[in-house]
Amino acid sequence: MQQREILIKSTMDGTMQPSLFYKSESTEKRPLLVGLHTWSYDRFNQIENMLPYAEKYDFNLLLPEFRGNNLPTNPICTQACGSEYAKQDIQDAIDYVIANENADADNVFLLGLSGGGHMALLMAGKCPEYFKAIGSYVPITDLKQFHDQSEFYRDGLLACCSGSVEEMAARSPITYLDTIAKANIKIFHGKFDPEVSVTHSIKLFNMMMEKYPESRVFLDIFDGGHEIDMEQAMYWLISQYEKAEMISVTG
Repeated sequence: MQQREILIKSTMDGTMQPSLFYKSESTEKRPLLVGLHTWSYDRFNQIENMLPYAEKYDFNLLLPEFRGNNLPTNPICTQACGSEYAKQDIQDAIDYVIANENADADNVFLLGLSGGGHMALLMAGKCPEYFKAIGSYVPITDLKQFHDQSEFYRDGLLACCSGSVEEMAARSPITYLDTIAKANIKIFHGKFDPEVSVTHSIKLFNMMMEKYPESRVFLDIFDGGHEIDMEQAMYWLISQYEKAEMISVTG
């Protein structure tokens, strides 16, 4: 699979936004894996994690930029960090690839960790109908909670949100439970995560269970920290692509 940079015109502000695209060699329409970069990095951040699995399963791979990192050094950081611009960039990139490449619109899979897990949940809150399944690893679900708990990332968060508590709420997945409830999503979080407390994922899941107990929102608390197990992540996504019959257990 050859790396190709594509520039896609934002439907919000008309700017040309970059993504990396790896096209399946198949002549048939193939599933699309959309990989989201972490909090402090850009579209190149997940190549090593996700490209081997796109090649293994013969998936197309899309790595969007969505306005760059969430650090105060990013000159457009207010447009990053889960803003409407950032979310629209991901949606625009998916629309472009579906329209112009051999990507199967019925089999789009979304995967992100840390800041990418945060964005994966926000995309579930924006356009859940786009995705066959979503995997969100060690995500931030409440930016105000993250601000209070994480001194290291606090300056970047304040810069991205212009110091506004209201803006933090607007960029927090827990604000969008009604729409996330329509998604097919599994949240994975390490019980001993030192960077993003596991309580982020537990909080969102408990709120979801209270309001939408029949939703297809699942939680896996694993024995680990701030990390992703790509085998486990892809097992979840592939299980939704090739849905197997479960065997009922009798008491």
